Amino acid sequence: MTIIINKSYGRSMTFRARIALPVTLLAASAVALAGCATGTPSDGGAGDTAIRIVASTNVYGDIAHTIAGDAAEVTSIIHDSTQDPHEYEATSRDALALADADLVIVNGGGYDDFMQKLLDAHGGDAVVLDAVELSGLEPEDHDEAESEDGDDHADEGEHDHDHDHGEFNEHVWYSFDAMAKLADAIAERLGTLDPGAAATFTANAKAFAEGLDGLTTTASGIAAAHGGERFAITEPVPLYLLEAAGLENATPAEFSEAVEEGTDAPALVLRDVVTLVSNGSVAFLAYNAQTVGPQTEEVLAAAKDAGTPVVSFTELLPDGDDYLSWMAANLAAVEKALG
Repeated sequence: MTIIINKSYGRSMTFRARIALPVTLLAASAVALAGCATGTPSDGGAGDTAIRIVASTNVYGDIAHTIAGDAAEVTSIIHDSTQDPHEYEATSRDALALADADLVIVNGGGYDDFMQKLLDAHGGDAVVLDAVELSGLEPEDHDEAESEDGDDHADEGEHDHDHDHGEFNEHVWYSFDAMAKLADAIAERLGTLDPGAAATFTANAKAFAEGLDGLTTTASGIAAAHGGERFAITEPVPLYLLEAAGLENATPAEFSEAVEEGTDAPALVLRDVVTLVSNGSVAFLAYNAQTVGPQTEEVLAAAKDAGTPVVSFTELLPDGDDYLSWMAANLAAVEKALG
């Protein structure tokens, strides 16, 4: 496998990548850190000789720890469900963690741009694995198409019933195939950093992939029993999982896109979504519990009032879970909602 490195982050493959931080920032950070523990939890690791991995979220931190085991010290910058990766502002503490990293893992696709801004601001040659690029899910011409089509989208009518969800869905951690590719890339990179443990990293990635295969089998079973059944959604976070289960998104794209962008959907679109979850035309509402507002709460209340099952999804790994158990619980919740 070829490790894909986001061109925006640099191309160096040296053993220990370093970011050249301004002396004043390092000094201030050292004072802030003196005598206290880091604000970002370490998901595992040994002493000073451990490989240092920094992940943008605890989802990727958990996968990295699963592959690396005790050979690495893993820091997940975002680990609190109240933090929004779209709006997160990096701190000097984050800069220090990245400055000492051997490997950085990001989602990419515009989801965790704070990582790129942080690395761009301080330079350096950190090696970055980009989950979106590794996934192969993003069309090569996506960025160009977005630029060319921007004016066309602005001219569209407010009440758009087009359910062609053509915008790229960057939430690739809900794609089991994408996470298998990421795990392989992590194992390969770790093997270059610690050749003596390369076989262990490869074995761990293989075991993780077998767990993903089990999730895929579960999703295929749901598809066999419920393929084509429709659901509504507040935000497209779990779409890859739901599509793997053979289910159909019935939500007007304009609504879920507005929620994701932090804006209000037009009143007529909101009315349509409320009707959708109230009249029995969808099997359940997939609800992003981390991104809520008056409109999503109105849709949630309408679904509950109508007796429509609600399946909650999150963007971050819940406390006490690992990636595989988290996704298994998500699939179980979907299966229960379908009846």
